[in-house]
Amino acid sequence: MTEDILEPDLPIIDPHHHLWDLRPLIAAFPEPRHDFIEAVAGAAYYTFDELHSDTHSGHKVIGTVFMECGAFYDAARADAMKPVGEVEFANGVAAQGASGQYGDYRPCAAIVGHADLTLGDAVRPVVEALIAAGNGRFKGIRHAAAWDADPDVLGPPFHAPEGLYRSDAFRAGFAAYSDYGLTFDAWLLEPQLGDLLDLAKAFPEQQIVLDHCGTPLNIASYRGKLHERFDVWRRSIHALAECPNVAVKLGGLAMAFCGLPEDGPAKGHGSEYLAALWRPYVETCIEAFGPGRAMFESNYPVDRWGASYPTLWNAFKRLAAGYSKDDKRALFAATAARVYDIEHILDRAPTDA
Repeated sequence: MTEDILEPDLPIIDPHHHLWDLRPLIAAFPEPRHDFIEAVAGAAYYTFDELHSDTHSGHKVIGTVFMECGAFYDAARADAMKPVGEVEFANGVAAQGASGQYGDYRPCAAIVGHADLTLGDAVRPVVEALIAAGNGRFKGIRHAAAWDADPDVLGPPFHAPEGLYRSDAFRAGFAAYSDYGLTFDAWLLEPQLGDLLDLAKAFPEQQIVLDHCGTPLNIASYRGKLHERFDVWRRSIHALAECPNVAVKLGGLAMAFCGLPEDGPAKGHGSEYLAALWRPYVETCIEAFGPGRAMFESNYPVDRWGASYPTLWNAFKRLAAGYSKDDKRALFAATAARVYDIEHILDRAPTDA
């Protein structure tokens, strides 16, 4: 399905996408799982060319934020330092975009890498190596905590321990990390949101970004329970919004985990249908956090499960149709630019779009 692009001149900073080559990972699992893993991931191979194609499919994407995903680690380094390789790779993609050969487009203008915060104070040299590798573009880390007692919810690639954000080892590393004035992206599942609330209250000066609307679940043992768990999720979102150091990303709902839609991958649903599915979650988040602490995200290529890139942003624009020009600018670009310290990207975009 193809659609006309809505508001094609509205500047967008896509604050959450990945770059990876999952083919070696997929090959490591039994063959019956290959198609499933690739479908859930959205693409087995996704680097500059694929990102450029998606971000130039009609919407005015002026810059992006790369989000860590365990890709392109440096095998030659010690385990704690291996994630530095991912930041080096993303910085190379950013340099490719900044060459001027692709116009004013700035992919990976901000880079969010990974460091193992359970290292405690020993995480400091890792963070400093990440900062150096980013060449000014490194803006923060993500240490995902997604876990569920049902192993079928996440599948074998995800292996965070239960209660990670509450553990003493993690808190020690988080305390050391907070000295650097960088962002922290949090990915965990809806039943775990209380862990993030506790963390945010314990470190009120640390900028935290909640990924994927808190990841409501409609998979495995949670299938069919979105409606009955909605009020639990909503209370958690409003409680998190009371912490001024927390922002939220509006997206991720097209992941297979969330099941909005349930059928994927790439079944061709239109933006009106998707906007109707996502509206209760997106509107709740914007109401709770306000446009100044909320940002639309693609989560590509993972959200390809439920939406093509142009359709996904059309759905977001439908959801934001009733907001003012300033609020739209915040939701689609300005909040991301401020949180990830890339306001120079937005400064080049027209203010009357």
